[in-house]
Amino acid sequence: MRIGILALQGAFIEHKQMLDRLGIQSFEIRQKRDIERGLDALIIPGGESTVMGKLLHQLELYEPLRARIEEGMPLLGTCAGLILLAKKLSNDSSVYFGTMDMTVRRNAYGRQLGSFYTEDEFRGIGKIPMTFIRAPYIEEVYGGAEVLAVVDGHIVAARQGNQLVTAFHPELNEDLSVHRYFAEMIRESSGEYTKNSAAALKRY
Repeated sequence: MRIGILALQGAFIEHKQMLDRLGIQSFEIRQKRDIERGLDALIIPGGESTVMGKLLHQLELYEPLRARIEEGMPLLGTCAGLILLAKKLSNDSSVYFGTMDMTVRRNAYGRQLGSFYTEDEFRGIGKIPMTFIRAPYIEEVYGGAEVLAVVDGHIVAARQGNQLVTAFHPELNEDLSVHRYFAEMIRESSGEYTKNSAAALKRY
């Protein structure tokens, strides 16, 4: 199992540290040729979604990564990663990858609750620590997306097929549950993505 971590900006090092603790091989994706090393899954970390969106296009990473996502590559998006995957942002006209059936509100908690910590239920795992930093939340899921966690009435984690997103930062706590859940998702994908990935990349 080889997981690529988008390393353009944001908390990518912390994700690598979590995967190291699980004994999972990972590498940083900074330019187009990094994708050609072969990856079984992708992590899009927290950070500044606007900056990340621009860099994805400038570095010619957007099209090959989107193709792989559409082919079923397992993906974990945290905070900004969640924003990049949303089909609609309720308070912004931008759309980035737009591969998940959800409407998301950016910087949803405002200044007072811009950063906070809590513990709450995550479906399929149980109660886990959740650290929010100027976080978005999901206002609505539809189509193929399903809710995995809700905090104070707001959806903060969801899944659609092989795409998993959280509004919080699981990489900033000691708990490995979310990364372990993601690793199981990759194993369960049973090679379907691997069969299609080479063909997807050849288009770019």
